[in-house]
Amino acid sequence: MAVIIKIKPLSVNVCWQGKRFKAPIYKSYERELLLRLPKINIPDPPFKVYYEFGFSSANSDLDNPIKPFQDILQKKYGFNDKDIDIMIAVRKRVKKGEEYIKFSIEKIN
Repeated sequence: MAVIIKIKPLSVNVCWQGKRFKAPIYKSYERELLLRLPKINIPDPPFKVYYEFGFSSANSDLDNPIKPFQDILQKKYGFNDKDIDIMIAVRKRVKKGEEYIKFSIEKIN
């Protein structure tokens, strides 16, 4: 099941202050996502994940939002990202104000 969250993907570059502290923007992003993420059943590991990020900026790097988003998914759904064996990441270009995140988590058979 694919899930779409209509929120601008946050880059890892703005998530951390120095090496130890979450930036205020990341704390806010985390709170917002934890509220918006639906209740879903996570299968048993190992996992294959699909991430699709709708970016309005052509300068957005595909890999930057993966780690912060993945860490929030772990917190919400109680899995460990060490159990992800396959990751597919896709970047889509969208108009400003239409940013989104789409994801799915599947069991590898």
